This record gives sequence, structure tokens and C-alpha cells, in this order.
Amino acid sequence: AGGPGQESSGTSIFDPVLCELAYRWFCPPGGSILDPFAGGSVRGIVAAKLGRKYTGIDLRPEQIAANEEQAKQIVPDNRPCWIVGDSTKACELASGQYDLVFSCPPYADLEVYSDNPQDLSTMGYPEFIAAYRAIIAACVAMLKADRFACFVVGDVRDKKGFYRGFVRDTEHAFEDAGAKLYN
Repeated sequence: AGGPGQESSGTSIFDPVLCELAYRWFCPPGGSILDPFAGGSVRGIVAAKLGRKYTGIDLRPEQIAANEEQAKQIVPDNRPCWIVGDSTKACELASGQYDLVFSCPPYADLEVYSDNPQDLSTMGYPEFIAAYRAIIAACVAMLKADRFACFVVGDVRDKKGFYRGFVRDTEHAFEDAGAKLYN
């Protein structure tokens, strides 16, 4: 729910203060940020405001268009780069090396973002985790040496109410991709 004159998107909004802290702590000034789950504009706009170069990937063209429209109004001189595409192909879509991988992935099927079968939020948990792990591996491979990746995650419950272990699955995916847990 938004304030007066704001429409609710029906999905969660990322905290800009958390975003700013992560960028200031873990990405050098003028550094580059890769976001493989760029469903909202906040992470890109905060990066631009702080002088970072942001590249975000999302499957939904309508969401990318909305992100670009907001950025045009808020950060016209340092616009984030958003790419419409499947983040399992992040190495092809956003080739290069990055100073920080920063994202807030879908929490399995907690919020369903589209009916696109490539959308991780439409998948059963085993298929979701397989695709999620591939995305993490691709992103870690694009990190510069001695740099950080940060995913904002919490645990989710299955349809019977039991925790799935999403935080643990995220940690293992990063470890298997060659990253070490820092904090």
C-alpha cells in the first residue's frame, strides 16, 4: 500500500536505505553493480544517485519500462541499465565484470510475478532452486576479484506451513559457485 496518490503494485518494494548501505559498504565509488532480479526500480535508482553503474535483468518488459520511466524522472543524468531477459543467461545479457552482485530474488512462489514459464516464481521449489543456483553461479563468475555478492533473502514456507530452507539454499548456492560467506 502506498501513501496518498500512490498506487499499490501488489508486490513488495525494496528498502532504499538498505540498498544505500549495501552500496556504500560493498561497492567502490563509481563501481558497477549487477542485479539479476531487477523487478523494481529502487536498486537501480539508488545506485545511480550514488554514482554507481547499475545493470539489472528482469523477464518482464512492462516492469523494465516502468523502471526506465521512473529513472528518467529521478536520475536523468546517470540512468541505470535494465535488460529484458532471462537471468539464467546473465553472462550473455550483461557480459563483463562487476564490483557487486546485489539483488532480492523471488522467494520461490511467495509472490508470483507473471505467468511466464521462465519466471522462477511460477516454478515448483526443486525447479526454482535449480534455476536460482544457475543464476547465482553465472553472477559469481562475473564478479571481479575480492568483491562481494549480497542477496536479501528470508525463509519461506511451503503450502503446508513448513520452512523450505531458502536462506540455507542460498548460502549453499553461493558456496558451490565459489563464494565464501562473509556476513
